[in-house]
Amino acid sequence: MIQVFTNKENYQYDIHSLIKAFYPEHDVKVHDISEKNMTSMSEMESFCEVIIGEESIELIIAVLDSGEKKYYKQVIDNNGKNGFKLALYEFLCDYTGKTLPWGNLTGIRPTKLPMGMLYEGKSDKEILEWLKQTHAVSDEKSLLSLDIAKREKSILDKIHYKDGYSLYIGIPFCPTTCLYCSFTSYPISVWRKRISEYLDALFKEIDYVAEAFKSKILDTIYIGGGTPTTLEADELDILLKKITETLDFSNVKEFTVEAGRADSITAEKLEVLKKYGVTRISVNPQTMKDETLKLIGRQHTVSQVKDVFALARQIGFDNINMDIILGLPGEMEEDVTNTIEEIKKLNPDSLTVHSLAIKRASKLRQWIEENGISTLRNTDSTMDIASKGADAMDMKPYYLYRQKNMSGNFENVGYAREGKYGIYNILIMEEVQTIVALGAGSITKRVLGDGRIERCDNVKDIGLYIEKIDEMIERKRELFSIPEKEI
Repeated sequence: MIQVFTNKENYQYDIHSLIKAFYPEHDVKVHDISEKNMTSMSEMESFCEVIIGEESIELIIAVLDSGEKKYYKQVIDNNGKNGFKLALYEFLCDYTGKTLPWGNLTGIRPTKLPMGMLYEGKSDKEILEWLKQTHAVSDEKSLLSLDIAKREKSILDKIHYKDGYSLYIGIPFCPTTCLYCSFTSYPISVWRKRISEYLDALFKEIDYVAEAFKSKILDTIYIGGGTPTTLEADELDILLKKITETLDFSNVKEFTVEAGRADSITAEKLEVLKKYGVTRISVNPQTMKDETLKLIGRQHTVSQVKDVFALARQIGFDNINMDIILGLPGEMEEDVTNTIEEIKKLNPDSLTVHSLAIKRASKLRQWIEENGISTLRNTDSTMDIASKGADAMDMKPYYLYRQKNMSGNFENVGYAREGKYGIYNILIMEEVQTIVALGAGSITKRVLGDGRIERCDNVKDIGLYIEKIDEMIERKRELFSIPEKEI
């Protein structure tokens, strides 16, 4: 474990994120300087100290080398938080001998910075220079974030902000739990007998939305999870019938259902989705290597993915997304190349490229402890293979986000053809429109006029969600009843 001591509590998140980015294989713990004492320090093999003064910042790294404690120290001027983050980043670059593609950026939405500058009327040159000078972002990532920001802006300009909203509906069930997963998800086999109770609770929330937002414009609907298609065809029919008959669809631009796993999709279920006007679905292989699919706990084969995709095309879906993950255990450049080549043969309408993120609540952390982090390979080369594959399918990058503990310190990028962009994906990342979220473990975000965001969440436990559904609705009612000026 890397122990870090600092005298500024409001700097702890940035310190933790940057050091963790350089040392993904280590646990990093940031303490208040008051917790430091000579006994504990002498027992530590290594530690880091960050002392922030009014005029200067002192950075110290102490490491045990051949039985001797060696110190690396640097004192810099205090130029505010951005200046501090850049100085700490450069110090770590010097010490480790490596750089990070996103420089010192620690937030999840790198496009938010160029987006704001575009609205301010800044030129491309000004934006790119600022990203480089202030945050040490590489030229490649700066261009990527600016390109995506422009594309997002053109899409978001058509969205109803103040008088509109989007809707998320969570179906927290899966056939099995994947090795890397940390979402609210439960084995469908355990809850099969209570699905009707869960749907009844959802219907209460849907009725609340229909009444509370009847004067608002519904722009997009996203049914996610979990894996929504773990529901049986008749259960999907009941759910989609309720949604389409209760809510006003006259302005809906996109209706997505995360079909997800091939082992949950049937022709009957796809026919139900088509019947109720679902415009966009996902068929997510994550990889086109059977051995890896088995390792990560997905109980389907590459052949099943291909068959299900062809079936969705045959039924008439003309906006199909596929997800892949780079950095899965044991996968090398040749495996990523094979995955991309197989996907090119299927020719989906969009491709979402995820960099594996090591989540604390996932089984992956335990797997890494047993097998080592060196088996997770995500590199400039693998990212380039995916990017070039998307380009070969005439797709452009349209949304981007990052996560903590992401393999290679890279990013997740959504690619799509013109007219096939996932609007909800942009909205959830850029946080410019209110999203009302229904179902266990979902989080509603109310976007205020000045850009501030207020949230309320539903409990994750399915039994509690069913039992306390009236309380979940009351939380939303309270959130949306408060005038903006009083929040």
